[in-house]
Amino acid sequence: MGIDLELHSARPAHRDWRKSRATLLRSSYEHGEALAELLGSLRQLGVAGRLAGVDPYGDTLMNEQEAAAALREMQEIRENRKSREIQENRGSDGLRRLDVLDELAGMLEQCAATPGSYVWFAGD
Repeated sequence: MGIDLELHSARPAHRDWRKSRATLLRSSYEHGEALAELLGSLRQLGVAGRLAGVDPYGDTLMNEQEAAAALREMQEIRENRKSREIQENRGSDGLRRLDVLDELAGMLEQCAATPGSYVWFAGD
């Protein structure tokens, strides 16, 4: 199980992969397993919010306002002592989860700064 990330300039045609390429701005496919583990860990800790609500088995879209809210959640996660252990642990692919958070933060920041854009979390 993994989650692929894509940033789109407009709502992607997520039912039609080929059409969705027209709005693609940026993608991240290499850390899907670690991202799914990280987001699953947030749910296990009882962290509420948009990030914990990402469906690891389906598609989740966030618009620019939701991305901005998710960025605020990430700041709280980074400051939370309990979740620091999660951030520092390595995922199954050997990446530190903090590295995965940094990559996700970059995608969310770009989305929050781009009117009309969406982050697409494509789960397995």
